Amino acid sequence: MKILYGVQATGNGHISRAHAMALHLDPANTDYVFSGRPREQFFAMEKFGEWDCLTGLSFAFNNGKIDNLATLRQNQWLQFFKDVKAVKAKLAAYDLVVSDFEPVTAWAAKLAGKQCIGIGHQYAFDHSVPKTGNDFISRTIMRNFAPVTTGLGLHWHHFEQPILPPIVEVCEDHSEHQGEKPLVLVYLGFESQQAVIELLKPFTDFQFAIYGPFTGCAEHPHLEFKAASRDGFHQDLHHCQGVICNAGFELASEAISLGKKLLVKPLVGQTEQESNAQALVELELGIAMPSLQRPTVEAWLHLNKKQRVHYPDVAKHIVDWLMAGNWDSTDTLVKDLWAETWASGNSHFNSGPL
Repeated sequence: MKILYGVQATGNGHISRAHAMALHLDPANTDYVFSGRPREQFFAMEKFGEWDCLTGLSFAFNNGKIDNLATLRQNQWLQFFKDVKAVKAKLAAYDLVVSDFEPVTAWAAKLAGKQCIGIGHQYAFDHSVPKTGNDFISRTIMRNFAPVTTGLGLHWHHFEQPILPPIVEVCEDHSEHQGEKPLVLVYLGFESQQAVIELLKPFTDFQFAIYGPFTGCAEHPHLEFKAASRDGFHQDLHHCQGVICNAGFELASEAISLGKKLLVKPLVGQTEQESNAQALVELELGIAMPSLQRPTVEAWLHLNKKQRVHYPDVAKHIVDWLMAGNWDSTDTLVKDLWAETWASGNSHFNSGPL
């Protein structure tokens, strides 16, 4: 089966999920398209072979908030339509299109009448899951950004809906940092560097590994600003005591699966992130703050409560389902994955399998 796999690459979470899926997909029969950032900003992409990079669409932000006007101005709409037309012309060579909320491949498939399977957290919002800031404009954008034939929505809990557990990369190294100070991983790439410094500089009893589009800062030794690195990031994630991040789905899922305590600050005006923060609090899997609040950080740093959820190898189950070709039915896939999740001893949740 020949697959065209599109990945929205504005953030690193979708790419991380694609890494997990690529472990089970046949590299000789899978071509990858990434969009949302310039090619030179990608790293650790060897697993995807001769992948294509397209402009795509992305959201503009300023100091932790979505900037709608800048989003309209900055997106290259003419290039987007050209790319959709070019991809559409190539689809006869593929049996299936898979889109991880990637708009070019999704729209090309829609216009060509081609089967397109959506894999991602965003498709969970087609169902009754915790939502906030869910106005008409937000719903319209969410549903039309990357339209698919069948959406496999991912979430931390099924909420009695036909959705799947998160896709997380499996790793056995869960040991914590053994340095003099507890290590905290920070990924607040939507915030300004100065705001992050002001937030964390009083907490000198902790060591912070800070990732994002930031430059170095030698003034505060306990604040270590690190360049983007897949291996380095995962090493710090596995060794840290806890994670402070914006409320994207994939990093929160990895933290939960590793049993790391979690503090999130959602991107203001972004329905997905605001809804994620609400769900994390409802499920008692993390703490949320609406803005960068120093008292909240202080209380969280001294919080000992951790909650680990053992999720199965969702990527392998999905690939097996894709290869089987029965794309009109997800019932067995949904039931099997949640049954395996609860069988792993996740007693934290009140309700079990569907």
